Amino acid sequence: MSTVDKKPGTDLTLSIVIVSYNVRDFLGQALTSIQKALLGISHEIFVVDNASTDGTVEYLEKHHPKVTLIANTENLGFGTANNQAIRRSAGKFICVINPDTIVQEDTFTVLLEFFEKHPEAGAIGSKILNPDGTLQLACRRSFPTPWVAFTKIAGLATLFPHSRLFGRYNLTYLDPEQVAEVEAISGSFMLVRKAVIDTVGGFDEAFFMYGEDLDWCYRIRNGGWKIYYVPHTQIVHFKGESSKKSPFAQRRLFYEAMRLFVNKHFSGKNALFPSWFLVLAIKARALLAFLSGVGKHLVMPGLDVICMTLALAAAILIRFYPAFPWRPFVLVNTVYSIVWLASLAGYGLYSRNKFSGIKSFAAVALGMVINSALTFFFKQYGFSRAVILYAGLINFIILPGWRVLLKRFVTRPFKSGIWQQRSVIVGDVKTSAELVNRISAHLHESYKLVGVVLNSGKLVQEEISGLPVLGTMQHLTEIIRREKIQEVIFATDKIDYDKMLAVIAGSNDAGVTFKMVPSNLDVIIGKASIDYIQDIPFVDLEYKLHSTLHRTVKRAFDIVCAGLLLVFAAPIYAWLKWVKRYPLQSKQIKGAGTKYFTLQEFTAPELKSTWRHIPWLFAVFRGDISFVGREIIADLSKRDEDASLSLKPGITGLEQLNRNRQINDAERIKYNIYYLKNYSLLLDIQIMMKSVFTKNKT
Repeated sequence: MSTVDKKPGTDLTLSIVIVSYNVRDFLGQALTSIQKALLGISHEIFVVDNASTDGTVEYLEKHHPKVTLIANTENLGFGTANNQAIRRSAGKFICVINPDTIVQEDTFTVLLEFFEKHPEAGAIGSKILNPDGTLQLACRRSFPTPWVAFTKIAGLATLFPHSRLFGRYNLTYLDPEQVAEVEAISGSFMLVRKAVIDTVGGFDEAFFMYGEDLDWCYRIRNGGWKIYYVPHTQIVHFKGESSKKSPFAQRRLFYEAMRLFVNKHFSGKNALFPSWFLVLAIKARALLAFLSGVGKHLVMPGLDVICMTLALAAAILIRFYPAFPWRPFVLVNTVYSIVWLASLAGYGLYSRNKFSGIKSFAAVALGMVINSALTFFFKQYGFSRAVILYAGLINFIILPGWRVLLKRFVTRPFKSGIWQQRSVIVGDVKTSAELVNRISAHLHESYKLVGVVLNSGKLVQEEISGLPVLGTMQHLTEIIRREKIQEVIFATDKIDYDKMLAVIAGSNDAGVTFKMVPSNLDVIIGKASIDYIQDIPFVDLEYKLHSTLHRTVKRAFDIVCAGLLLVFAAPIYAWLKWVKRYPLQSKQIKGAGTKYFTLQEFTAPELKSTWRHIPWLFAVFRGDISFVGREIIADLSKRDEDASLSLKPGITGLEQLNRNRQINDAERIKYNIYYLKNYSLLLDIQIMMKSVFTKNKT
């Protein structure tokens, strides 16, 4: 029924209780780390699933059949679900732990030994780290008494964190490396004696989520037991993975839990502030938090509207100066702004991709295509085609520009690259080689692999799958600094969790993201996302670019971009052709399928490649070639026919970007099929920009 490492007739030491809700991949990683830490300890593991819709139940049945699964048909809340497993548990100690956590190999051993030495301890918790290595303040707390709650609500706890008078909410005045008796610990990870639970009961099921751990700790202490914070071991908590999709609902639940706690434990007690005042303060704080949340969601769209309004006004001045048609400007600006805002929202610029310069560039391009169509078909929504071109060009600069600048100087400084983060893989030779190949095959991901760090103490080779071996895990912190690493990817099935967490804890000021790959290498788990890196299939592929919709979007993008560039390139073309009289060379090129066409370019050797290829813009505008496609080659007679020949030739493309690697025909076909299968407007823009920046670096 459950995973039990014990001899018949002996008592069970530890019962693990995990409540899960739509965090399947985090749960799998948590179970892996927990099972490693339980070696030598008699135990059982319960997972209570609160009606997840992400395949958690099926995953557990397939990959963890020995874990006791309680599958609820509805979300019963955190406390109720925990109680379901606690009532069935047989261990002398109960560990309540969140599914988005990772424990060290020594975590349970250290805490159980502490219990043995401190019989007065009813519940204990360890040091809890954020994924960046910083301390999660909620791992040790005080009860929200009237005074403590007031200091938190008034902001005094934040202003004076080291004050014993004001810093009691999260006990920020205590040394995080010292054992301390505390009033409360975090429900994300706590060990409790079963004898304590038999006396004071389990979680209060009136709390749906949040506050139930505080209430439990309050009842444990009132029962005469002590609660300890023990930093001799540590875990990582990704915090809130199951609640990220509904932040407003979670905020409401949090403040409702605080109100319930105050009414239950402090009602009628005389203190510095009466309980009704605290309830009123909590409701006021909840309202302010809600308004603040709404305001934060409106800041970025508001800034974009200001930028777009200024762009359109500047375009109108360029076209009609000194006149300015104010009355139609309001209507046109409203329509144009709504289109661009919808495009930006569609690309996630107001949610998961807030500071993505690439995706904002793509969103502006899509909005420009739509607004151009409005200009042609609805004359009342446009001044002239020149205005939309000028406004679009300005938006191409300012909308991605302010995001890139903000990300560069405020949120997370770029260290190198445009989209890719400098990454290293930490693992053994075999696993690292396989992971390198997996990530390299997933062509549009954001990992720029710069090397491999071996988990063993000796360097057994200098290179793995074409990447240099930078050193061993013993010197990982120095390697991060020396190589300016931004992401560290651990192959966790080959690395001790205590060593891995020690590195994370020691790098909390390095601005590094740490990610972990489970043993099956199917996903990479990080702070706020899960990136799937499954291999690309080559049988029975359905090519996105063969659909009418995607071909239309690609063609519209080519026309708009070629038209914009021709506006500026036409004078240069005329000067080269009729003033300098440079000759034009024509050659037969095979297009998509069986089509052939003539492509022209200037042949003067002193001209840079950019100027020689200006005539290619006319070919893009006509539809003979595309900005992104397969390589432009005149003689294709030596190439076998394959699906990639249904792709138009392109000025740039995946094949061209990898030309310096001297790829063979099989790799060339792979790149082109990948593009056919995974086409998107964003992918086109990424390839084009990477081509420009790569060219500028060489």
